[in-house]
Amino acid sequence: MSMFTAAMAQINPCVGDISGNCNTIIAISREVAQQGGVDWVIFPELTLTGYPPEDLLLRPALKPRIEAALARLCAELPPELAVVVGYPKVTEAGVYNAAGIVFQGQIQLEYFKQCLPNYQVFDEKRYFIAGSQMPVWHHKGSCVALSICEDIWHRAPAEQAKDAGAQVLINLNASPFHRGKHLSREAVVAERCAQTGLAVLYVNQVGGQDELVFDGGSFAMNAQGQVIARAASFIEQTLKVDMDSSNTITQPMSDLASVYSALVLGVRDYVSKNRFKGAVLGLSGGIDSALTLAIAADALGPERVDAVMMPFRYTSDMSQTDAALQASLMGVRYQSISIEPIFTAFEAALKPAFHNAAVDKTEENLQARSRGVILMALSNKTGSLVLTTGNKSEMSVGYATLYGDMAGGLDVLKDVPKTLVFALARYRNTLSKVIPERVISRPPSAELAPGQKDEDSLPPYEVLDEILALYIEEDASAADIIAKGFAAETVKKVLRMVDLNEYKRRQAAIGIRISQRGFGRDRRYPITNGWALDE
Repeated sequence: MSMFTAAMAQINPCVGDISGNCNTIIAISREVAQQGGVDWVIFPELTLTGYPPEDLLLRPALKPRIEAALARLCAELPPELAVVVGYPKVTEAGVYNAAGIVFQGQIQLEYFKQCLPNYQVFDEKRYFIAGSQMPVWHHKGSCVALSICEDIWHRAPAEQAKDAGAQVLINLNASPFHRGKHLSREAVVAERCAQTGLAVLYVNQVGGQDELVFDGGSFAMNAQGQVIARAASFIEQTLKVDMDSSNTITQPMSDLASVYSALVLGVRDYVSKNRFKGAVLGLSGGIDSALTLAIAADALGPERVDAVMMPFRYTSDMSQTDAALQASLMGVRYQSISIEPIFTAFEAALKPAFHNAAVDKTEENLQARSRGVILMALSNKTGSLVLTTGNKSEMSVGYATLYGDMAGGLDVLKDVPKTLVFALARYRNTLSKVIPERVISRPPSAELAPGQKDEDSLPPYEVLDEILALYIEEDASAADIIAKGFAAETVKKVLRMVDLNEYKRRQAAIGIRISQRGFGRDRRYPITNGWALDE
């Protein structure tokens, strides 16, 4: 193999914006050509549509739009560069997940993805048919093959590339983030290098798309499985790679830094790509809303964030003081709107219907719903998105109020367990101290009743989160969890709460996925079911 030089373009496409994504491909390719020094530009999986396009792939207008975009690329890309792009290929047999090499005004090679993932968040067999061929292309002394995302996780496609005479395997990806994912990717690619003796360029998409976040982190490995180039995570970057020379190798982020960055990127793209003017949230003086505010301000800038304290007779002075302090430290807009008159009006209107029944959870839920009405009204009036603040622990066991604190458009912490909320809050304060220490150290409370604490009705979060992780993310049975030393009564109570509250989660705002099993695309349980706990 003679000298192989490429630019790995990890871009942030907008799903469905074929024309806009085409503009990005052309602009970056022209910039690379102007700078010189490389022969290839490589873009991520399904570059033209963005990923995942879901049922947009079923639209009759897809085929002419893709064909028009490809014709434009052939006409407008710099002819001296070999440009690799991903796109859906509509044929009479079905739709392929395709990658093509555009050079000198023509598509020189097309590859169709062979391994279609159909697990966790992936649903590709609904849309695509699998390819079976591994064509190669000789260019400037190098023999190159293409593969797409899931292909690299299986032995066969890389073996086919080796057998076809390839020296370099270019792998286009739209690989979503979860904790520790970058380690898995690089381990798998190292296996393929060792297996085949091929050098691999792994180019990954970046950006937020609904509940998914794509973290970039594109990298190149030589034939010995050594990382010789690595792009940054969570930002768009075009990284030049010379297989025979030294390159930029960005160090991976820590676990907490990567999770926090994923949440920031997810909020930024959801708000911006859906054209909201900003974000509004209820700031209670508690840890969840404090962390959500920090993420929102970091994502959007403080000028686009509104924080609203909505006190009631049970709201402590401490909570009001801490909320005002954080809003001031972060420079966001802040106001306090009491729910007392709203609650009183609801109470008076409902009193005849309640027939003097005793006070119970109904009144607590009315407080939350009064707050939900205020936030949604502000959203309607200002054009800002309501961010809900429930964490994964609460969403798991139903410790949230429908049409109350669950009312909104995006739940930032939906896949973040409570113990991780505390860790992320402390991490954020290492960057700059914006969350008052008392918010982090005080016992969590919804403050819906006098002296209320979360642990009055839930196990300690350290225990709860371990049980939830085993049940939700590992599918462990009650017996399996009890065998690990947890109290049987606690385990059965928690698992029943998870199962009984599926109806709430179905009506909840979507949330940013940071684990391998979030509440959304990759966990689908029937609301109505008679499944008994696995004892």
